[in-house]
Amino acid sequence: MKKKLIILLVIILLGFLGFAIYKSYFLREKPKSTAKKKTEEKIPDDVLEKYKSLLFEDYYEDALKVVNKMSLEEKVGQIFLVRYDVNKVVEEKSYYPGGYILFAKDFENHTKESIKEEIDNDQNLSKYPLIIAVDEEGGTVTRVSRYEELRESKFPSPQEIYNEGGYELLKEIEKEKANLLLSLGINTNLAPVADVSTDPNDFIYERSFGKNAEETAEYIKKMVEYSNENHINSTLKHFPGYGNNVDTHTGVAIDERSYENFVENDFLPFKAGIEAKVPSILVSHNIVEQIDQDYPSSLSAKVIGELRNTLGFSGIIMTDDLAMDAVKSYVEDSSAATLALQAGNDMIITSDFITMYNEVLNAVKDGIIDENILNEAVIRVTAWKYYSHLYY
Repeated sequence: MKKKLIILLVIILLGFLGFAIYKSYFLREKPKSTAKKKTEEKIPDDVLEKYKSLLFEDYYEDALKVVNKMSLEEKVGQIFLVRYDVNKVVEEKSYYPGGYILFAKDFENHTKESIKEEIDNDQNLSKYPLIIAVDEEGGTVTRVSRYEELRESKFPSPQEIYNEGGYELLKEIEKEKANLLLSLGINTNLAPVADVSTDPNDFIYERSFGKNAEETAEYIKKMVEYSNENHINSTLKHFPGYGNNVDTHTGVAIDERSYENFVENDFLPFKAGIEAKVPSILVSHNIVEQIDQDYPSSLSAKVIGELRNTLGFSGIIMTDDLAMDAVKSYVEDSSAATLALQAGNDMIITSDFITMYNEVLNAVKDGIIDENILNEAVIRVTAWKYYSHLYY
């Protein structure tokens, strides 16, 4: 009996001990964390203030957050719109290109499904969304619609369309064009041509609207509106206006016209496009002596100053391809991309990406290019990508 009593007491003691342990470790009040809750980084109001009333103003706060996390190498890559080569995409992804421009040969032997798959793969490989651009003007410049697998016949030139059915038919064709490009994964059309040309002997005539400055301005206004309505980026070209100059793909074009001629004629279509909220403008390699006799327009801070300050454009300014002969004739020390960025361009079209990438990267590291200049361009490009719904 005594033995049983001892065993019972031991069991009771063990029970109390077990309950005490359970209460101590499992029912105790957990200490409140003293760590601060991580909050999303807020962009200071004074920083955001400078972006108010700009073209992509609704997207700059998101853009700033993205760019603030980019390395220098990533930022440099984002200013380049690169001549596309499917065989180089994997190599080039480590240089973070801002986008690609595709030419006709890139669509050869493709179906709608296969080119869409290829472009989607390119986007998936890239750390940052890509601008995918083509020159689908219609008429003599068609990169996509020349192939029957992609459209039954190539898009006619704007002059042909207008002569057949006026603005009503232009609107209809532009809607079809936008739908086709977007269905393939293309988000930017490097068109329309805003150059004023009325002489059939001009190099640019067949690609232009073929009418005077006022009529061309009305045409550009409507074409930008059509693109915006159909949610595809348009690009006016070739600022400050080709006129009757020669082809800068093969040589230097020196424009001796008066400054007043540009203000009263060539600038009018660009001004109309800006008022219609065109997102991007491409600058030619012409040397306009009355604005800057030393540099091609694409490398001239004075010419780009006309676009930013005189015309008040706050969207994307991009160069024509810096590998063209007109640039090579004026820049012999491999500094074209550096000059282009210093002049105020946001994006550089290039067929020699890695060479120019390294040029700009080294120029920033060496203090030749102020990193603030680079930052301004990358922030604007990133805001454009948000505006284009490439970021989700």
